[in-house]
Amino acid sequence: MTSSAEDLQKEYARRFERTAAYRVAVWKVLTREFFARWIPPTSVVLDLGCGWGEFINQIPAGKKYGMDLNPASPGKLAPDVTSIQQDCSQPWPLPDDHLDIVFTSNFFEHLPNKQTLQATLTQARRCLKPNGRIICLGPNIKFLPGKYWDFWDHYLPLTELSLQEGLELTGFALEQNWPRFLPYSMSQGFTPPLALLQIYVRVPLLWRFVGKQFLLVARKQAK
Repeated sequence: MTSSAEDLQKEYARRFERTAAYRVAVWKVLTREFFARWIPPTSVVLDLGCGWGEFINQIPAGKKYGMDLNPASPGKLAPDVTSIQQDCSQPWPLPDDHLDIVFTSNFFEHLPNKQTLQATLTQARRCLKPNGRIICLGPNIKFLPGKYWDFWDHYLPLTELSLQEGLELTGFALEQNWPRFLPYSMSQGFTPPLALLQIYVRVPLLWRFVGKQFLLVARKQAK
């Protein structure tokens, strides 16, 4: 049984309220220094499991959507972001071939099972334009066998290879697969200096030693 919308609101606030300003600053660095390379400023972008909008509020884009069941999300999104509050595995209220980018960070582990994940990926594929991209960041159970389960709302353990297989079975072609990308720290209150983060994302060699989260980038394949 997954969390209710009210539970999501309480869990998110309990976990991240104290570091909210720091998280915004971190995502300013990440969007500017790293993720913008895949997202032209004219893109139509959907942030899947957008939370309080740390990514979608800051990425330059032509049109933006944020999808989340958290009742607090709409009030946290910037005025240029359209809020979608619904179960992500149900049909999305968007036309076929509409999105350039689906981005998701630390979200898939909150889904109850792989059937729900595959239904979500199917909706993402439907709504993406031909050759549109999905960018997936999340905790890699391969490197977090214990800490992964320290959170009440973690249900679905994934590795970079299991998610790759799920993407490919759903009709995506993999472009990049990093088993280790970001550390697994902010949810535990660790707030290293932003200058170190800027260096870190520019030096992939460091990821091999500190990274605990996978990063996958895939394109929608033609049927």
